[in-house]
Amino acid sequence: MIVFDLAARRGQIAKLENRTKEPDLWDDPASAQELMRKLSALRGTIEPWEELNRRLEDYQVLLELAAEEDDKAVAQEVAEGLEAAQRQLEELEFAAMLGGKYDAENAILTITAGAGGTEACDWAEMLLRMYRLWADAHDFEFQVISFVEGDAAGFRNVTARVAGPYAFGYLKAESGVHRLVRISPFDSSKRRHTSFASVDVIPEVTEDLEVDINPEELRIETFRSSGAGGQHVNKTDSAVRITHLPTGITAQSQAERSQHANRRFAMQVLRARLAERQRQERSEEIDQIRGSKQDIAFASQIRSYVIQPYTMVKDHRTNVEVSQVESVLDGDIDQFIRAYLLMTAGEGGEM
Repeated sequence: MIVFDLAARRGQIAKLENRTKEPDLWDDPASAQELMRKLSALRGTIEPWEELNRRLEDYQVLLELAAEEDDKAVAQEVAEGLEAAQRQLEELEFAAMLGGKYDAENAILTITAGAGGTEACDWAEMLLRMYRLWADAHDFEFQVISFVEGDAAGFRNVTARVAGPYAFGYLKAESGVHRLVRISPFDSSKRRHTSFASVDVIPEVTEDLEVDINPEELRIETFRSSGAGGQHVNKTDSAVRITHLPTGITAQSQAERSQHANRRFAMQVLRARLAERQRQERSEEIDQIRGSKQDIAFASQIRSYVIQPYTMVKDHRTNVEVSQVESVLDGDIDQFIRAYLLMTAGEGGEM
């Protein structure tokens, strides 16, 4: 059973509203903007429930009047309204599943080519396009912030920032190994090939979370982006790579022409990865956030995309299966996300 606690959400809104009244709020513009974003997102979660409740109260009054006056037209109007309200309730119940600890945050999405060589690198680029189109359809900001290109095509590794309300809550369903079966465009013999790529999704942490970074423990390097890149990134002479020396964790950005902007993006990714490491060390929470790590190869995939000898996309966790492969690759993945969130809604724990 999915429980949406309106009172608790109103309490959270009240706390944030009190913080907006603090006189030094805008001394730190970035933190203030993040606070306002969270407040807006919380308000957006309760307003549809309150509006639905008002509609149901109105229908109750109309139904009583229709019964008193034996007005069949009004009774029919109420019946149609209740059907629409039922559909809206189902949608709101689905949205209510996004109540995990980090669900409201932006997402850092990393795609890594696995077994399959050039095929896998091309598959990683196809997945990048799929998530970009999905983000566009949901009015999310999608920005590639670092990449390593394949030798002949695609990407060996590419990281993007997806910004919007509950971006992580939705995209966490995509973490895992994705498998592609098709006739290879790189094989002159036109043989069928199987390729793999892993998708890793972590929440973008905000400044108020407990990530202590000592500037003296960072190695910051600048470098020039190399390779074709195409339309995926802006070419820059000011790419930045930051290494956290105690852990060896690295993050880089080559999305912007400004070295300052690239440094800021790289720090955001580094903070997210360090926060993820802290969660791993503290508890088993990581298993709830991104699932167990697996080899990027056979028998480990969460979803298969088959273009030849037939067309099918199947999620192996939920058994959701569709035949419209091109539609899925064009970003139509909501059915898979919804099924996964429904399946995991009753498992408990903070995600």
